[in-house]
Formats: sequence, C-alpha cells, structure tokens
Amino acid sequence: SHPPLCPPGIKCGGVLSAPSGNFSSPNFPGPYPYETECTWLIVVAEGSSVLLSFSHFELEYHAACAYDYLQVYNGAARDRGNLLGTFCGHSTPPPFSSAWHVMAVVFRSDRHVAKHGFAAAYRKGSGEGWQWWSICPSVLPHHPHYLCHPTDACGGQLTGLSGEITSPRYPESYPNDAECHWSIGGAGGSGHLTLVFADFQVEGGQGCGFDYVALFDGTTTAAPRLGRYCGSARPPRTVSSSPHLLILFKSDFNIGGRGFKAHFYSADECQEVFTTIKGNFSSPQYPNFYPNNLKCQWSIQLPPGYRVKVFFLDMELEGRSSLTGGCDYDHLAAFDGGTENGSLLGRWCGQESPAPITSRRNQLLLVLHTDRNTAKRGFSVAYVGVVPMNVSCTRTDFHIQIPVQSLAKLERNRIYLGTPSCAAQVVGRNFKILTRFDTCGTESQKRNNTSVIVSTLYIDFSAGDQEDIHEYEVQCEPKRKEASVTLIAGPNPSRLSQAENLVDAQQQEGGAMDAREIKSQDTSDIVFISICILAGLLMVIAVVGLVLL
Repeated sequence: SHPPLCPPGIKCGGVLSAPSGNFSSPNFPGPYPYETECTWLIVVAEGSSVLLSFSHFELEYHAACAYDYLQVYNGAARDRGNLLGTFCGHSTPPPFSSAWHVMAVVFRSDRHVAKHGFAAAYRKGSGEGWQWWSICPSVLPHHPHYLCHPTDACGGQLTGLSGEITSPRYPESYPNDAECHWSIGGAGGSGHLTLVFADFQVEGGQGCGFDYVALFDGTTTAAPRLGRYCGSARPPRTVSSSPHLLILFKSDFNIGGRGFKAHFYSADECQEVFTTIKGNFSSPQYPNFYPNNLKCQWSIQLPPGYRVKVFFLDMELEGRSSLTGGCDYDHLAAFDGGTENGSLLGRWCGQESPAPITSRRNQLLLVLHTDRNTAKRGFSVAYVGVVPMNVSCTRTDFHIQIPVQSLAKLERNRIYLGTPSCAAQVVGRNFKILTRFDTCGTESQKRNNTSVIVSTLYIDFSAGDQEDIHEYEVQCEPKRKEASVTLIAGPNPSRLSQAENLVDAQQQEGGAMDAREIKSQDTSDIVFISICILAGLLMVIAVVGLVLL
C-alpha cells in the first residue's frame, strides 16, 4: 500500500502573506510523498506583483507532465486563462512575475515514483508583471476596477482577517483619472472591521472634491458613508458596524500625491500599534482558539532612547513540525525594530514559556503567523518601556542621569530619588540627580555579605486620576564604586513573578559618565584619601605626644 493523501506529519500549502518568503515540496530535500496535492496562495500588497523563482526542481518526468507536476497561476482562480505554466522533470521553471498581487502554486504527485521535489522563493515586486498586457483583458470582466496598466492595479475583493492596501504606484505618485474600489470582508467573519492609515498624502481641496478616499459601512457606495478624506492629514481610525467595509479612491485629471497605505483587521484586533510606556495584548479571540490563515502584527513604538521589554504571560500555539523540529506551522516571532527586516529576537511555538526579551532600540515588532488548520489558545504578553538611564556612584554619592527627550512630557519634579524633595535637576539635555548617601531615603544594607547603599528612584507617569508610578531600585557598592538599577514596580507587578534587572553592568544604554561626573568622582576620591592621611598624621602626633609625656 502507498502512503495516503496528506500522510500524518505532512503539511503543505497555505497562504503566504509576508512581503517575501520561501516554500518547498513536502519533506524537501527528501523524496516527496505519494498522492499529495498542495496549493500555496501568495498574497502581497495591493498594487504589487509577486516575483517567483526556483532554486531546486526535480519531479517525475512525463512528456505532458501527466504524473507529478507543478503549476503556476496568475491570481487565485485555477482556470486555464490564468495558468502560466505546467512543469515536471529536471528542467527548472523560469522566474515568474504575476500580473497582480496574487499568485497560486499547485504541486501534485501520483502514486508512483517520487523525486526530491522543489524549493522556491518569492518576494513582492513593483507591480510591473510581464504577463500583464496579455492577461489584462481576461481579468477585466471579473475585476472591473483594475486599471489596465502594469503599476496601476488597484481595488478588488479582500476576504482575509487582516491585510494591507495601498494606492496605485505607492509610494510613488498615483496616476490621474484612477478609480479603485476595495471591498473588505465576506470571509464568514462576524466582527467589525478596523481600518488604520499608516501614510496618507492625497491632493487636498475644500470638500475633498478633487482626489479623495471615501469609506462606506457596507459593500456598496449606497451604504452609510463613514468618511471622505484628502490632503496630508492621516484619517482617523475607522471601525465598521458590520463585517464589511468599502474603500473608494478617486483621482482627477491633474495634481497627484504619494497616495496612501492602510492596514485593516477584523474585530479580533489583529494589527495594532502601541505607543504607551507599558501595556499588554493577546492573540485574536484569546483565550479561545485563534483563527486560521492569519498574519497579525503588534508594533511597540516608544520614545527615542527607550528599550522595550516583553514578558510572556501565557503561550499555547500549534507545536513544532515532526519532520524538521522547527516552528514551521503556527508561530510567534519578535523582531528588533519596527519591521521584519530587523534582527530576530526569538521565534516560538507550542507550549513554550519564553524568558523576557528586550529590544536594543525603541521599537519591537511581534508577528503571529497561523496556517490553514489546527488552532490553539494563543498567547498573552505584557510589555514595559525601559527608561534609558545611567546610574553610577562614588564612595559617597549617587549620580543618576536620564535624557530629557526620553521623558519629554514630564516635569523634573516627577523624577525623584527617595522623596519628592530630592527631585531631578535639568542640566543641559539631561535630568540629573546628584545626592549623598546620607540623604534622599538611602539606607545601608548587607546583601550577600557585602555592604551596599540602596534607594528608590520614582518616575511618575500619572495622568488625571490614573496613577502610574514606575519604581527603580538603585544600588551602589561603595568599595567597588559599582551601581545597578532594577525595575521593582511598573508593568502590573502582580502578573510578573520577579523584578527584572534592566541595566547591565556595562550600562549599555547610558554609556560612560560625562567629564563633569568623572571629575566629581575623582574629587571625592581625593577628599577621601586626604582625610585618611590627615587622620593618620593626627594619630602619629598623638602617639608621639603620649610618649614624650
């Protein structure tokens, strides 16, 4: 007997919605299984094309590719008018550029003879697909709002739970006399849709009578209008009252602009941007099972100088692949910065309990990918902004320095050591606290048989009736003149099991002390040594005096 269709442990196909990626036949580079059919649907941003290339290709040969084969289609529909080619044998298919933002790849194997299969890569292109001019006439009856120009494709039916739309040619100037209709929804979802504009620049004018974007709460322009926008001010976040939203973009015969880029997501809140100093969020429908075929993004964007620390409170995703041992199916990934081009901080799946992660800059991106089957409870996380500070000490003093731009909205009296009377001073571009150990609520303690000086730094972010005070413990070991700082209250302490050390021994965020602080430290050392020498001289004089008497 032969392996069944889709043998246990074999997963293939799915929706690929990242700007670029890779995929391969099941079990590649090993022989692919018998009687398998996989369909990959590649979806990139509206107005772009899909660029597809193959690095390896080896299927069973037949003159008409009637046994094992791979097919490439323009768009999602598998009909002869969209078929770009059928391939088998050892000849690698040529590179492809789709006519618009969707491409389908189908792999089929029969019950005899298995080869090593294929490996392919794709990326988002400019939209100038070389097949466009021959395909465009057959597209128009089904997509009347597509413009027949390589870079001007726009509009269409979008049924995913989340996605991105852009004006034609974005970020280049959009064409004149354009009319695009995007109809979002219709995938069986029951929640509201949220639309957020990330960028917006359209010809302005009183009443937006020239170029404009109009939003409708339904599937047609007869539905209630939610807004009509033009100019360079980003439209407000828009939420539909139903699972459908229509976006209309029109341009007149002259004067254009950069256009727009917008993200949409269902009521599951699949894409979100956080700018507050602390917060928490979870996967769609948490703690119930998350939906399939998702790509969700949570972007944390804090003021310059901050770092972002993320704490994982709960995680249950689909487990690792039994073939590769990797997180090949549903997974959560974290990137240092605001895009997926940043350094990968971690990639998780299954029931892992990741340790907290900290970005190296003021932005961090979390991305959840789910495939077309198997769903779990999801995840819940909390985050807090790590205030950039340099804490140092001498044998007698604490020196604390925080860039003003990091706490730009706070008055200096919101930052204090021990008591409000020990508030920070503004010196140049920094908040500074310079205080002796015998003031500002400092106390001496024994820790690990070592004498240390300890105090609490308060940063008061409270607004209105909402109290929000972050507390950092500052500690100095005077003998070594070594200081450290630890968050002791900030991101909902009851949900975090332990305080997290936020500043490494090398003080990587704060850097070295400035010359004035170094001079202060040197001066205090000289005073300390001078006192010791003077005390020694007095003791010698006293002893000599006693002897003479």
